[in-house]
Amino acid sequence: MRYSKSLTLWTLTGFSLLILSLPTLVVIGASFTEGDIIAFPPKGFSLRWYGEMWALPSFTQALLRSLYVSAICTVIAIPAGTLAALALARHRFRTRTAIQVYLLLPFTIPLVVSGIAMMLMFGEIRILGQLWPVGLGLCIINLPFMIWAVAASANALDPELDNAAANLGASPLVAFLTVTLPAVAPGVITGALLMFILAFNEFLVSLFLTDSRTVTLPVQIYNSIRSVITPDLAAVSVLYILIALVAVWLLDRLVGLDIFLKSK
Repeated sequence: MRYSKSLTLWTLTGFSLLILSLPTLVVIGASFTEGDIIAFPPKGFSLRWYGEMWALPSFTQALLRSLYVSAICTVIAIPAGTLAALALARHRFRTRTAIQVYLLLPFTIPLVVSGIAMMLMFGEIRILGQLWPVGLGLCIINLPFMIWAVAASANALDPELDNAAANLGASPLVAFLTVTLPAVAPGVITGALLMFILAFNEFLVSLFLTDSRTVTLPVQIYNSIRSVITPDLAAVSVLYILIALVAVWLLDRLVGLDIFLKSK
């Protein structure tokens, strides 16, 4: 009986993993086709579309813009999210609950509404059409992920460590830099990687905040599939998969996947 239950469990687990990974496997296979249209199984085997992908100036420029936007988003989110998480996790003040609810607003407001609102606001202050406001906007909508990641580490931090540092003569700034920040570093690293990947993948808000001069990679893909779907788009999808795998690898090396999963 126990063997039968174990076999059933492993069968269901394997089936679930197959269903989840099947779209990815199809995209990867289609990216190696020799034909001129996306097909699975692929017609032959060729790296042609990877070469054509990198040969397209529109693709390489959009990729660089997406990396720039993601870097801006991450650079802003690290100090903002870390300080907000520490304040909410370690201090009790009258408006704490109201601030926590306020920080959840990006999740309650549809992305299309957020995109239109930012487009109007950025246009009013004359920064719409530049690239760095796109990173700022993506940081705003994804900031709760950074806060939650840091808060998970901050909640496990012994508050007496700061008192011990103060008793040894450390100033509040020194105690923060040498005690608090290293202790919550796993949460900061996790949140930073999440912010980078989320900003790199974000499409809807980017669609409202970019134009033909500042188009990011997800918007460039959208513009391409409006005309014709060619295998180079499958190659771009494989690039996204590789970037996600690199992020997971970095997370495992810098933090540890077991620590990350426990924090969730």
